[in-house]
Amino acid sequence: MLKELFDLVKGHATDSVINNPDVPNEHNDSVVAEATNTVASGLRNIVAGGGLKSFLSLFKGDGANRKSLLSNPIVSMMMGHFAGKLMNKFNLNNTQANNVSGHLIPNVLGSLINKTNDPNDSTFSLEKIIASITGNKSGNISSNQNNGSGNLEDLLKKFTGNAAGEEGGLMDIIKNLAGGAQRQQQQNGPGGLMDIIKGFSSK
Repeated sequence: MLKELFDLVKGHATDSVINNPDVPNEHNDSVVAEATNTVASGLRNIVAGGGLKSFLSLFKGDGANRKSLLSNPIVSMMMGHFAGKLMNKFNLNNTQANNVSGHLIPNVLGSLINKTNDPNDSTFSLEKIIASITGNKSGNISSNQNNGSGNLEDLLKKFTGNAAGEEGGLMDIIKNLAGGAQRQQQQNGPGGLMDIIKGFSSK
């Protein structure tokens, strides 16, 4: 999924990065890679921390609703993190960094949400994203589920439903996914994910 996400970010970076005089041309690919890392790591960290409900709520929303995106704490967190990277690594000032981050990150996440929810677009799906985050090659939400479908609607129903016995199963899912995401964090190590993403820009 990382390559697809990198391509998605690059597709949205024309105005905010590539044609932006505030970003030196020699840094264009690195900035795109950093934005990709921000989104990928941010989503993984949410799941690793047991925030599956917040993760799913993000993808339940309307990616075209910019106001809703900007008020989402996950989006705000990613924007702040990315702006900090732009200032520390690429010497943009506060205003420049926030302008780039405030355009690129919401646009990328909005597109990612819409593509994930579009049954006619197979580039992204909730199963693929979760599989990438947790290292689950099969894409199953939980090894304890018989059907292993793990689709968005089923998971959202578990969070909103009050059926008896659902809570225990739901906690198992959260723990399984958090554990998988934590293992991915450890395997990638510091800068590991970024190193993978940087390889896409050289191809």
